Amino acid sequence: MVFCPKCKSLMFPKGDIFVCGKCGFEKKRAGSAVVVEKQTEKEIVLLEKKIDILPKTRVECPKCGHNEAFWVLRQTRSSDEPETRIFTCTKCEHRWRAY
Repeated sequence: MVFCPKCKSLMFPKGDIFVCGKCGFEKKRAGSAVVVEKQTEKEIVLLEKKIDILPKTRVECPKCGHNEAFWVLRQTRSSDEPETRIFTCTKCEHRWRAY
């Protein structure tokens, strides 16, 4: 997420710039510094594949055997259940889940 340096509100991508939803401040995108996600009931769809700002961890990819992946936590089940860890391989971009 990108926040406005003036009013601290959330900025939204519009073409190759970010625009503040509150004050209208505009800021150029810094290369691959944004991930836009949309969560549906069954899967997470990455609308933009530039995910190099996510945290990384050492875990083996089940597809290619590479030992580094990006990870995110999502609450995919009820609130009394633990989060689901979703990994994306940094080499082949294979996605898998760990419950």
